[in-house]
Amino acid sequence: MKYTFIVAAAGSGKRMGLGYPKQFLEYQGKPIFIKTLEKIDQNPRVTDIIVVTNKEYTEKVEKLCEKYRIKKIKCVVQGGKERQDSIQNALEKTGNSEIIAVQDGVRPFIENRFIEDSYRILEKNCDVDGVVIGVPVKDTIKLVDKDGFITSTPDRSLLMAAQTPQVFRGEILKKAYSDASKSNYLGTDDSSLVERINGKVIVLEGSYNNIKITTQEDLKYL
Repeated sequence: MKYTFIVAAAGSGKRMGLGYPKQFLEYQGKPIFIKTLEKIDQNPRVTDIIVVTNKEYTEKVEKLCEKYRIKKIKCVVQGGKERQDSIQNALEKTGNSEIIAVQDGVRPFIENRFIEDSYRILEKNCDVDGVVIGVPVKDTIKLVDKDGFITSTPDRSLLMAAQTPQVFRGEILKKAYSDASKSNYLGTDDSSLVERINGKVIVLEGSYNNIKITTQEDLKYL
C-alpha cells in the first residue's frame, strides 16, 4: 500500500523567542525538521513525503531537502493560517495513498517502530481507521471550571498523551478534513477530526523521549 507521510514544518518559533521558525533550529548540525525527515526517509515502507511549510520558506525547505538528500520528497506545500489548514493543503497532494501519516516536523525523535507498527496495524485490522502514537499520562489530571475550581479527577489509567506520527487510512482522513472544513470545525489534532466522524482510532504506545520542540525548556533534550 502507498504510504505517504505529511510533515508539518510551518511553525513560527514565537514561543521559543527565536527570530526564525523553530523548524530551522539546528540539532547535531542540521535543522530539526531535516533530522525528522531523515528518519522517515530511511524507512522502506514509506513511499513519499510531503512537507508543508510557511509560504516564504517554501524554496528554502526545498533546497535543504535537496542538500541533505531526502530522496522521497514528493513536494513542498504552502501552509495555511492554522495547522489544520496546512494539513488540508498537503492532503490535496496525496493522490491515491492508502495510508497517510501526519508528523510534527519538530519532533525529531520519531522511532522506526512507530512507522512500521502503525502500518502493520492498519494492514492487518480492517476495522481500525487510525493509529495514534501516545504515552500514558504520568501526573494526576484535574478537570476545572471557568473559575478554576476542580470538577472531577479522571481515571489516570485511561488517559494517554497524544504524539505524532498519527497514521490513518487515506480515505477516512480526507473525509474527516473535508467534513471539518465544511462545518468550520477546528480540532486539536488529526485524530480528533477522524474521531468526530466516528472513525475507530487506537493508541500505540510511544516513548516519553518522542518530544515536540516547542519552548526553550525543550532544548535541554537536544
